[in-house]
Amino acid sequence: MKRTGFLLLAAASLLLAVEAGAATRPHYGGTLHVCLHAAPASLDPNQAEWAGSAALFGLLFDTLVALDDQGQSQPALATAWQAESGNQRWQVALRRGVTFSDGMPLTPDIVAASLRAMNPTWRVFSTGDAVIIERDSPAPDLPAELALPRNSIVKRESGKVLGTGPFVVTQWDAGKKLVVTARNDYWGGRTFLDSIEVEMGKNFHEQMVAFDLGKAQVVEVASEQARRAATEGRRIETSAPDELLALVFEREPQSAADSKQREALALSIDRRLLNSVVLQNGGEPSGGLLPNWMTGYGFLFPVEVNLTRAQQERAEVPETSVWNLGFDANDPIERVLAERIVLNARDAGLRLQLATGASDIKLVRVPLASLDPQVAFTALAAALGVAQPRINGSSLDDLYMAENALLKSQRVIPLLHLRAACAVSKTVRNWGRTRGGLWRLPDVWLAAERP
Repeated sequence: MKRTGFLLLAAASLLLAVEAGAATRPHYGGTLHVCLHAAPASLDPNQAEWAGSAALFGLLFDTLVALDDQGQSQPALATAWQAESGNQRWQVALRRGVTFSDGMPLTPDIVAASLRAMNPTWRVFSTGDAVIIERDSPAPDLPAELALPRNSIVKRESGKVLGTGPFVVTQWDAGKKLVVTARNDYWGGRTFLDSIEVEMGKNFHEQMVAFDLGKAQVVEVASEQARRAATEGRRIETSAPDELLALVFEREPQSAADSKQREALALSIDRRLLNSVVLQNGGEPSGGLLPNWMTGYGFLFPVEVNLTRAQQERAEVPETSVWNLGFDANDPIERVLAERIVLNARDAGLRLQLATGASDIKLVRVPLASLDPQVAFTALAAALGVAQPRINGSSLDDLYMAENALLKSQRVIPLLHLRAACAVSKTVRNWGRTRGGLWRLPDVWLAAERP
């Protein structure tokens, strides 16, 4: 080959290397377009309607503590925390130099007021550059509680809520659209993105249409549709199983016969079939409230169907009740799941019927609130409407005993843990989510789309 040929080849190789480097090097700028099913009417993170708005957490507000993917507490707005003997009184030191989106500095008084608003049973007050939190009982997991999104630090004034997060609101159409713009003075450093536009109240079909048309770069995908969406060439990101699907009874067992019927129902449900057929392996069968990846003991709770034993339990009841099974009528997959459960129960000799009004049992879906097992368990019990469990220590053995006791109360029949899924454009780089499913949108940057 002539010398000029070598020079041309070297120049072409250098050009390709430069282009590849430019394509993978983070850079500032651009607007990320996101679609959500949730449609919160308020920007206050303390409102329950924010529960399904995973994409919004961390955009406008910060918490005192953050949890890493191992569930360990890390500094955020707080730089340190210390408990006195007994774990009922905690002192939390605050980070200096933090400001709200209106430029006002973060102060201990504002932090204390924010925490009191969400936790009226806590005694919270300021002292110097710290806040003191006093509880009525030992709270060894307080740092993990402070990492819950509902404990985001908020400054409330004139009906508005302001946060210390990396973005500031520039447009808000309640339940429909949110536009946020990056803050140059954010204490954690400016984000790569200039702005994020969030379209809300979109069902899964509407979101996928927007994604395929290039109108959205990140959209939610129903867990049962994730596999098909991936086979069709889309980039699908999934979380660890982080949402509990369960049956919840409206009241405690009323008699020995009632208890036997509940046991028969739990034994009759084919969880593996629900997962493989209805949910297209979008989850994992579970006999416990917490997933096995979080506790390591989930395998101790049985998940296999045992129709023979279910029929035996049913045979010991002279006359069975007819139970109304409630579900979310706006969720087509819940209807299919409920219909399958009715058929499983019928095979055991039990009588269930679908109901959209008053119900004896309800099919529910509850996302895990925390990566800390004890905090997640306590939050699940509250969301399910059952009595708060008593955990006698901080070990996994203590947690297992509390979970086992709750399950023996026969108020809840766990079925599966579902994975959260989303479709992400190839132009979205450094995409990440916590193991618990929260999106890390502030870390994202956008690459130029190839022609």
